[in-house]
Amino acid sequence: MSAVQDIDRLRGWFAEKILGVNEFRGEHSVTVALDSIAAFLSRCHRDLGYDLLLDVSSVDHFGDDPRFEVVYELATVDDSKHLRVKVAVGEDEEIPSVVGIWPGADWHEREVWDMMGIRFSGHPNLKRILMWEGYPFFPLRKDFPLAGRPSDMPDVAFTGVAPLEGGPFVTCAGGEDPVDREPRARAFD
Repeated sequence: MSAVQDIDRLRGWFAEKILGVNEFRGEHSVTVALDSIAAFLSRCHRDLGYDLLLDVSSVDHFGDDPRFEVVYELATVDDSKHLRVKVAVGEDEEIPSVVGIWPGADWHEREVWDMMGIRFSGHPNLKRILMWEGYPFFPLRKDFPLAGRPSDMPDVAFTGVAPLEGGPFVTCAGGEDPVDREPRARAFD
């Protein structure tokens, strides 16, 4: 079976919930209504063999309504099929988590939340993964200024001495020979 055949089967199951299908350079994308995204992705996994969730990403269509788009990259283990699934999400809407389908979605969804502010309902641990807890902004939104925004940074971010500075896992800058810069080439007490 191919991705094209899978899309035909998905049309049979989710006829009016599929808002668009696109093929570009051999890659197939399906746009799905938000209210059926969980069932749609579950079918892709359970019935069509998309065992791998390669990525969950997001796009900010600043000025449009709905503002965001969440994109799922699905594949089979043998890499014979690839399917991109897209869903539009409004600024105040939540999207169902797929951690129950693909446990690896955990970090992907946390990153989308952290950088874009899109909430995933039912996520087991939806907290920041790149920025610190309490950071009030979402840096990948198009209205976020390039110079950043002033905010209070927790003291834990600055420790004076780097914990591994000069340690056995830190390479040394400079030197003629790259082998001499390797941590295992130095003697430690």
